[in-house]
Amino acid sequence: MSLRDRVKNILMQPRREWRVIAREPSSVAELYLSYVAPLAAIGPLASIVGLSVIGYGNPVTGRTRVAFGTSIGHAVVAYVGSLIGVYVLALIIERLTTTFSGWEDQLQAFKLAAYSCTAAWLAGVFRLIPALDILMLLGFYSLYLLYLGVPVLMRVPERSVVGYTATVVVAAFAIVLVIGVIITWVVPDSTSP
Repeated sequence: MSLRDRVKNILMQPRREWRVIAREPSSVAELYLSYVAPLAAIGPLASIVGLSVIGYGNPVTGRTRVAFGTSIGHAVVAYVGSLIGVYVLALIIERLTTTFSGWEDQLQAFKLAAYSCTAAWLAGVFRLIPALDILMLLGFYSLYLLYLGVPVLMRVPERSVVGYTATVVVAAFAIVLVIGVIITWVVPDSTSP
């Protein structure tokens, strides 16, 4: 299935698409190359253009732009962080499954982590225009995708799906927080009016 079709199906018909995904033979490496790597690049690439070329409005100094080297540094660290983060999230998904009476499976856990991030990765396109950053909230649709995928891929019983999903969401937010801290620690901020 093409990347475009998979993205469209997981966003528009997630219940049906999770059943298709559950049956597909695949590997973690294949999913990284064909799905995770291209989609995880959307936000970082958009942020380079948005922050360095377009810039953002500042009521005191006017239009402010981030130095090109700084935005590239942020983007590289964010991209690598996303690639690592989806793998760490998959490990957490896999390990938590037995606690919630589900089925522990590394590949299915990675599929769940990768495909449920689709909306969040696509929402990264709004980084092109920093004033539209608020629209990145549309990425929260990924939480719903995760919720729908849990019983299908990890076979968590319906009575445990909400608790399992909530636990995974807390872990995902912790991963994002750590990535954000690493970005600000590794790449110094540099802006130019």
